[in-house]
Amino acid sequence: MLEKIDGFIIKTIDYSETHKIVTIFSKKIGKFTAIARGAKKPKSRMAALTQPFIYGQFFVYLQQGLSTIQQGEIIQSYRNIREDIVKTAYASYVSELTDKLLDDRRPDYYLFDQFRLTFDWISDHNEYEIPVLMYELKLYKKGGFAPVVDACVQCGKKNSPYAFSIREGGLLCTQCKAFDPEAVMLSDVLVRLLYIFSIVGLERVKSISLKAENRTMLRRLLDAYYDEYGGYKLKSKKFLQQIHHLE
Repeated sequence: MLEKIDGFIIKTIDYSETHKIVTIFSKKIGKFTAIARGAKKPKSRMAALTQPFIYGQFFVYLQQGLSTIQQGEIIQSYRNIREDIVKTAYASYVSELTDKLLDDRRPDYYLFDQFRLTFDWISDHNEYEIPVLMYELKLYKKGGFAPVVDACVQCGKKNSPYAFSIREGGLLCTQCKAFDPEAVMLSDVLVRLLYIFSIVGLERVKSISLKAENRTMLRRLLDAYYDEYGGYKLKSKKFLQQIHHLE
């Protein structure tokens, strides 16, 4: 069945001398994989259409297994991302995380919109760690392993101050901190930010201002949390960490 589907190229794999297998994240049917015949030929229209980060309209023969891209056109190329190594690193991370954590052909309109808004932000701004973090938290929720950030994970009480426990999977109040002596104490500001970032869509954010030490703390916590519960090794994560080291 031939379908018209708008979506993002989030993964490409070379297949034979002339073809590619691509993974597309779409709003209509979720994530799916298709073969793009002739996409490795430099003069092929399919070559431009199947580059990473392309947002395009694809005409696809959908099948139970591997589908086939018949033709398509670029809606947005995100050239700003592909021409900047740091933006590329962040976009690659968002794409790979999405590919690893989402099941095939299980559409999620809200998460797709957040993905697109995150790409728009990376493309148009020079500060994008927090939008990426916001998307991660929503993706973790979809994956079923989001940290508890609105109450104590043990007793359910909403009494600050809190510590963040990787082992227990979220916040611990003062009385419950004994469950994890290694839990990291957080300021009320950081606790509130974690909660806001987990529930607020990027469409509601006009600008983001956060102290460098707070941004670094949140990044370290989420990295450690994913390492504990994420289940997948990410090549893009290592690349992103190398970029941070160079900066």
